[in-house]
Amino acid sequence: MKVLAAMSGGVDSAVAAARAVDAGHDVVGVHLALSRMPGTLRTGSRGCCTIEDSSDAQRAANIIGIPYYVWDFSERFKLDVVDDFIAEYAAGRTPNPCMRCNERIKFAALLEKALDLGFDAVATGHYATILTDAAGNRELHRASAWAKDQSYVLGVLTAEQLAHSMFPLGATPSKALVRAEAAERGFSVASKPDSHDICFIPDGDTRGWLAEKVGTAAGDIVERDGTVIGSHEGAHGFTIGQRRGLNLGVMADDGRRRFVLEVKTATNTVVVGPKEALAIAEIAGSRFTWAGRAPEQPEVAFDCEVQIRAHADPVPAVAQVVSLTDGSLELVIRPHEPLIGVSPGQTAVVYVGTRVLGQTTIDRTVSAVDQPAVSAA
Repeated sequence: MKVLAAMSGGVDSAVAAARAVDAGHDVVGVHLALSRMPGTLRTGSRGCCTIEDSSDAQRAANIIGIPYYVWDFSERFKLDVVDDFIAEYAAGRTPNPCMRCNERIKFAALLEKALDLGFDAVATGHYATILTDAAGNRELHRASAWAKDQSYVLGVLTAEQLAHSMFPLGATPSKALVRAEAAERGFSVASKPDSHDICFIPDGDTRGWLAEKVGTAAGDIVERDGTVIGSHEGAHGFTIGQRRGLNLGVMADDGRRRFVLEVKTATNTVVVGPKEALAIAEIAGSRFTWAGRAPEQPEVAFDCEVQIRAHADPVPAVAQVVSLTDGSLELVIRPHEPLIGVSPGQTAVVYVGTRVLGQTTIDRTVSAVDQPAVSAA
């Protein structure tokens, strides 16, 4: 096949491109320039898609012996990922920018351009596996190495996108083997640290970055009954489940720590309470997709597992598609045991065994505990 290898400048994508060549495919490497800031540099394991990363990808492509290009996707990235991130936080939700990047950049904008140019597939260094069922339908599955499995962030892929995707690292038992292979191939990135945190906030100060973009506004931190116990400079700087950075001047009656339970951007209020109040009995979202063939009868409750973060453990659950009074559809997921600290805006990925069945952006949650009455004061 004619394959476009997305090369981030890291060890995984370099080895994935090399393996695609070894498999006999006609491979072209491409690095996505996602920022127009001149002089953008990587700092250790913080940040990605920088000038340094582009140079690393170029060197790997030269060793592999494939053509290499840099495509400017910075405008699309700003609109579809960065601006979406700001809007979601401003609305009191907690988005996952890596999911949005996969959904709207790597497997939408990039794949669309690749197909227009005559490529058959896009190869990336993600740790996930694509299998084909007896009827010829492609399915997305976890990687063989669960410790490195990245199927969660690929849960947004559709059947059409899976038909043109390739993950050469999916069957590799460990990241150590990938690094060893990179060293044998002479790649300078063999020992390069993995990137982490949000790529467009390389210093990791999300609250400070959001304050610059959204601004600050004094507001109250309140107990569940409405009692004011502190203040803040912008509700958008908090996320559900957060414990650090509350700076409360009043101790709880029971002496235990408080956690953020709700972010009310309309009133610029942050609600806090005990950890057990974070328990969630139900999550639901209308923006759901299926990764490959959809269930035959999704309106009938089915057993599954749900994962709400990239590195969270999957939790047994029951899911079904429900028709709402306005005619819209919603994917409702009820875990067997309450989930802790779930925020609207997060992505819930549904698994059946190792297969990624689909995903939804969480629009609403239902608490597993009774909430105290709000004070009229």
